[in-house]
Amino acid sequence: MTPTTAPIRVLIADDQPLVRRGLALILAPAPGVEVVAEAEHGEQAVELAHRHRPSVVVMDVRMPVLDGVQATERLARELPDCRVLALSTFDMDEYVVAALRAGAYGFLPKDVSPEDLLAAIRTVHTGEAAVAPRLLTRLLSTYVTASHPPRPTAAAQSPVDLTAREVEVWRLIATGLDNAEIARAMEISLSTVKNHITSIFGKLRVRDRAQAVIAAYESGLVAAGPTG
Repeated sequence: MTPTTAPIRVLIADDQPLVRRGLALILAPAPGVEVVAEAEHGEQAVELAHRHRPSVVVMDVRMPVLDGVQATERLARELPDCRVLALSTFDMDEYVVAALRAGAYGFLPKDVSPEDLLAAIRTVHTGEAAVAPRLLTRLLSTYVTASHPPRPTAAAQSPVDLTAREVEVWRLIATGLDNAEIARAMEISLSTVKNHITSIFGKLRVRDRAQAVIAAYESGLVAAGPTG
């Protein structure tokens, strides 16, 4: 961190005191990171976020009073510059999909390494999604279509808005491929893939890769299959 670079202000929200303290002990010594507050439930997380204006909220998805999904939805609406990184005890959790749909920028299981946690916080802080593509597709394949049957989205109602090439890129994103893998599969350049993705996000009116994948499942572009 240079003297002119502001630290990433982090709020930790978890109903277990030991988890909150453990996360704080991991994050506090990290260069460029400042833990500004700790919350024991979602309602307190929203209140403290308004007070301290963190850059990133590390949010447990299962909490009393107001759960992490509802808190994420409120933060996305009330403090759009505050980015949520969802945490779960389980790496397959329907709450995580709901949190991503509500506006979370990323997801990590709680047994993640300190290095990966810090990397995800920095990624989310830049506005990028911090979800492993294949983990995301496993989550969606398990939970999205089961709890939310495919329904028409803006893209499904107006497929002409996306070119055939953009639909194919969107489908490959939804099957878990990263940009380099999409470039190889379609035999196009990485920069062309990035241009297509920028266009797809704009036309679908989604913010990031996670929401694009959710939209693909909900629109019926891709269907749930066996997981694991």
